[in-house]
Amino acid sequence: MTKLSPIESEFATTEEAEAYDAWFRAKVEARMASKAPGIPHDEVMARMQAIIDRRADGG
Repeated sequence: MTKLSPIESEFATTEEAEAYDAWFRAKVEARMASKAPGIPHDEVMARMQAIIDRRADGG
């Protein structure tokens, strides 16, 4: 187990980093293979802005 510096990585070990990378890649591949409709860019941006605004207001 190789320890990682918190300055260089958000993970404590290379094993944790590799496990997250594998999980993330699987999620991306599954979404890319999905036939479900995507969310339009403008809608995503509006949702994210609403989240930012709520947090800025203390919510």
